[in-house]
Amino acid sequence: MSDAPSTRPLSPHLSIYKFRPTMAMSILHRITGSALYVGTLFFVWWLVAAAGGPEAFSYASAFFGSIIGQLILFGYTWALLHHMFGGIRHLIWDTGRGLGKETSTRLAQATLVASLAVTLILWIAILIFG
Repeated sequence: MSDAPSTRPLSPHLSIYKFRPTMAMSILHRITGSALYVGTLFFVWWLVAAAGGPEAFSYASAFFGSIIGQLILFGYTWALLHHMFGGIRHLIWDTGRGLGKETSTRLAQATLVASLAVTLILWIAILIFG
């Protein structure tokens, strides 16, 4: 065995594969999963505040009514929907469908478009009717 350094790349996927929408959606699926964990902690805080009485609930409501709180809720909504549509995409793949290069790319793009569209529609409806 030689002590000479190897000329092989450590991560050949970075130099061989072209970046594709399916790769981006895989990364976003992991990120949204992590964001859902943090967002769920905020949801639990809201539930505990609701059970804790009017003073605790008013503090939580004031936070979620603020600009920062609204941005967190919007991001949580998008993360939840994006993760859900990503799960549906994986469910389709589990049936053996949609695995072709073009179809998987279209499914990845549809995941992003659907999550953004449904998030916007939901928030517009909340602002109008809520």
